[in-house]
Order: sequence, then C-alpha cells, then structure tokens
Amino acid sequence: MANHKSALKRIRSNNAKKLRNKYQHKTTRTFVKRLNGTTDKSEAQELLKTVSSMLDKLAKKNIIHKKKASNQKSKLTKMVNSL
Repeated sequence: MANHKSALKRIRSNNAKKLRNKYQHKTTRTFVKRLNGTTDKSEAQELLKTVSSMLDKLAKKNIIHKKKASNQKSKLTKMVNSL
C-alpha cells in the first residue's frame, strides 16, 4: 500500500479516470452495436456521424488505438454505404 499522500492521491485519481474511460468506451460500443443493427439508411448516416466522433475522442485520449478507431470507422462507413 502507498505511504505518501501524493501516491494515495494518484491512486484515487487513477481510479476516477479508469471509471470515466470505461464508461466512455462502453457507451461507444453500445452505439456501434446500435449502428450495426440499423436498416434505415438516413438513420444510419446520422448515427455514423455520432459514432465516428466518439471513436475519434477515444483515440485522442488513448483509450483505444488510433488505427483501431480508423478501422472501425472505415468498416462502419462501408456498411452504411451498402444500405
């Protein structure tokens, strides 16, 4: 266990960041699943904008790798265009 005040604070802040990152990542995955289940093209295009933005934010904060975000956006865009 940590002995210094700064180490204890670091543990608390790391846990808070972990929870925030986990929430954002899970929310994005839910939106991706919702987009994959959509059959209406206009609705899918609106969802794609939202999901792309969410993926970019996750990549910017290093929650997911930037190439993973790029691959997911590409795959989802192909799927929307094929509707």
